[in-house]
Amino acid sequence: MTDQTRPTELRVSKDRHTLTVTFADGAHFALPAEMMRVLSPSAEVQGHGPGQKVTVPGKRDVAILTVTPTGNYAVRIGFDDMHDSGIFTWSYLRTLGETGADLFAAYEQELADKGMSRDRAERPR
Repeated sequence: MTDQTRPTELRVSKDRHTLTVTFADGAHFALPAEMMRVLSPSAEVQGHGPGQKVTVPGKRDVAILTVTPTGNYAVRIGFDDMHDSGIFTWSYLRTLGETGADLFAAYEQELADKGMSRDRAERPR
């Protein structure tokens, strides 16, 4: 990892719905809590192998409770729905910043395909 790929600042918004990440190369991204929650790198969301990823509905209003350093390569983000097992590496935060809009659009399509909603909490599938 180079110094350019390491964030120089992580800032949670006052309403706790956005994490702003600034990188040493000047790139900065405002990452919505909902996007980070539904695209969490945790095994709970991604599964333990190919084809095990689940779609997590009902997280439109989720908020960030904690951002805890994990080594010198990542942070663990805790959300107000008590999900806190996602370890967001610097490179994954960068990926969410650069391609998050496309990833979130694909998530919204998965919701639609499964008859699920961003507003209605139900069991992930």
